[in-house]
Amino acid sequence: MTGEDGRTPAGGRLTVLIGDDEPMIRDVLSEVLQAEPDLSVVALARDAEEAIALAERHTPRVAILDVRMPGGGAHAARVIRDRCPGTRVMAFSAYGDSGAVEEMRRAGVAEYLLKGLPNSDIVAAVRRVAADR
Repeated sequence: MTGEDGRTPAGGRLTVLIGDDEPMIRDVLSEVLQAEPDLSVVALARDAEEAIALAERHTPRVAILDVRMPGGGAHAARVIRDRCPGTRVMAFSAYGDSGAVEEMRRAGVAEYLLKGLPNSDIVAAVRRVAADR
Protein backbone atom coordinates (compact mmCIF):
# COMPACT_ATOMS: atom_id res chain seq x y z
CA MET A 1 0.00 0.00 0.00
CA THR A 2 1.34 3.39 -0.90
CA GLY A 3 0.76 6.66 0.89
CA GLU A 4 -0.12 10.04 -0.61
CA ASP A 5 3.52 10.85 -1.19
CA GLY A 6 4.12 7.66 -3.22
CA ARG A 7 6.07 6.03 -0.41
CA THR A 8 5.14 2.96 1.55
CA PRO A 9 3.72 3.60 5.05
CA ALA A 10 7.08 2.59 6.50
CA GLY A 11 8.77 5.47 4.69
CA GLY A 12 9.98 3.23 1.86
CA ARG A 13 10.93 4.08 -1.67
CA LEU A 14 9.39 6.45 -4.20
CA THR A 15 7.12 4.48 -6.49
CA VAL A 16 7.31 4.77 -10.28
CA LEU A 17 5.22 3.55 -13.21
CA ILE A 18 6.84 3.30 -16.65
CA GLY A 19 4.69 3.48 -19.78
CA ASP A 20 6.43 2.81 -23.09
CA ASP A 21 5.57 0.57 -26.04
CA GLU A 22 9.20 -0.51 -26.52
CA PRO A 23 10.03 -3.49 -24.27
CA MET A 24 13.75 -2.68 -24.23
CA ILE A 25 13.11 0.90 -23.08
CA ARG A 26 10.77 -0.32 -20.32
CA ASP A 27 13.29 -2.92 -19.16
CA VAL A 28 16.37 -0.69 -19.24
CA LEU A 29 14.62 2.25 -17.57
CA SER A 30 13.23 -0.09 -14.93
CA GLU A 31 16.72 -1.51 -14.23
CA VAL A 32 18.19 1.99 -13.95
CA LEU A 33 15.52 3.13 -11.49
CA GLN A 34 15.41 -0.11 -9.47
CA ALA A 35 19.17 0.20 -8.89
CA GLU A 36 18.52 3.32 -6.82
CA PRO A 37 17.91 2.71 -3.11
CA ASP A 38 15.07 5.24 -2.90
CA LEU A 39 13.15 4.27 -6.08
CA SER A 40 10.84 1.34 -6.80
CA VAL A 41 9.24 0.55 -10.16
CA VAL A 42 5.76 -0.76 -9.32
CA ALA A 43 4.36 -1.22 -12.84
CA LEU A 44 5.27 -1.40 -16.52
CA ALA A 45 2.72 -0.50 -19.22
CA ARG A 46 2.76 -1.00 -23.00
CA ASP A 47 0.10 1.56 -23.93
CA ALA A 48 -2.01 4.41 -22.59
CA GLU A 49 -4.93 2.32 -21.35
CA GLU A 50 -2.65 -0.08 -19.49
CA ALA A 51 -0.75 2.86 -17.98
CA ILE A 52 -4.02 4.39 -16.76
CA ALA A 53 -5.25 1.11 -15.25
CA LEU A 54 -1.92 0.44 -13.53
CA ALA A 55 -1.71 4.00 -12.21
CA GLU A 56 -5.16 3.59 -10.66
CA ARG A 57 -4.14 0.27 -9.11
CA HIS A 58 -0.71 1.31 -7.78
CA THR A 59 -1.02 5.10 -7.34
CA PRO A 60 2.68 5.68 -8.03
CA ARG A 61 4.33 8.94 -7.04
CA VAL A 62 5.68 9.35 -10.59
CA ALA A 63 4.42 8.06 -13.94
CA ILE A 64 6.93 8.19 -16.80
CA LEU A 65 5.06 8.12 -20.12
CA ASP A 66 6.28 7.80 -23.68
CA VAL A 67 4.80 10.61 -25.74
CA ARG A 68 3.94 8.43 -28.73
CA MET A 69 2.88 5.19 -27.09
CA PRO A 70 -0.28 3.53 -28.47
CA GLY A 71 -3.32 5.42 -27.19
CA GLY A 72 -1.28 8.58 -26.71
CA GLY A 73 1.00 9.75 -23.93
CA ALA A 74 -0.92 13.02 -23.61
CA HIS A 75 -4.21 11.14 -23.21
CA ALA A 76 -2.69 8.91 -20.52
CA ALA A 77 -1.16 11.93 -18.76
CA ARG A 78 -4.50 13.78 -18.61
CA VAL A 79 -6.43 10.79 -17.31
CA ILE A 80 -3.79 9.80 -14.76
CA ARG A 81 -3.58 13.36 -13.43
CA ASP A 82 -7.38 13.43 -13.15
CA ARG A 83 -7.85 10.02 -11.54
CA CYS A 84 -4.65 9.88 -9.48
CA PRO A 85 -4.04 13.41 -8.20
CA GLY A 86 -1.06 12.31 -6.08
CA THR A 87 0.78 11.00 -9.14
CA ARG A 88 3.15 13.36 -10.94
CA VAL A 89 3.60 12.71 -14.67
CA MET A 90 6.79 12.94 -16.72
CA ALA A 91 7.12 12.70 -20.50
CA PHE A 92 9.89 10.52 -21.92
CA SER A 93 10.38 10.73 -25.65
CA ALA A 94 12.72 10.38 -28.58
CA TYR A 95 10.98 13.44 -30.05
CA GLY A 96 11.84 16.93 -28.88
CA ASP A 97 9.81 18.88 -31.41
CA SER A 98 7.91 21.84 -30.02
CA GLY A 99 4.52 20.33 -30.95
CA ALA A 100 5.12 17.19 -28.88
CA VAL A 101 6.51 19.17 -25.96
CA GLU A 102 3.58 21.59 -25.99
CA GLU A 103 1.01 18.79 -26.21
CA MET A 104 2.47 17.10 -23.13
CA ARG A 105 2.75 20.40 -21.24
CA ARG A 106 -0.96 21.04 -21.92
CA ALA A 107 -1.65 17.52 -20.60
CA GLY A 108 -0.01 18.55 -17.33
CA VAL A 109 3.35 16.81 -17.39
CA ALA A 110 5.81 18.08 -14.82
CA GLU A 111 8.89 17.46 -16.95
CA TYR A 112 9.76 16.44 -20.52
CA LEU A 113 12.86 14.27 -20.96
CA LEU A 114 14.49 13.15 -24.17
CA LYS A 115 15.53 9.53 -24.49
CA GLY A 116 19.28 9.19 -24.61
CA LEU A 117 20.01 11.35 -21.57
CA PRO A 118 22.55 9.98 -19.10
CA ASN A 119 20.99 7.68 -16.50
CA SER A 120 21.98 10.08 -13.72
CA ASP A 121 19.91 12.84 -15.36
CA ILE A 122 16.87 10.57 -15.61
CA VAL A 123 17.16 9.51 -11.97
CA ALA A 124 17.59 13.14 -10.87
CA ALA A 125 14.50 14.15 -12.86
CA VAL A 126 12.38 11.43 -11.25
CA ARG A 127 13.43 12.60 -7.79
CA ARG A 128 12.84 16.25 -8.72
CA VAL A 129 9.36 15.54 -10.09
CA ALA A 130 8.49 13.39 -7.05
CA ALA A 131 9.55 16.17 -4.69
CA ASP A 132 7.67 18.90 -6.59
CA ARG A 133 4.26 19.41 -5.04
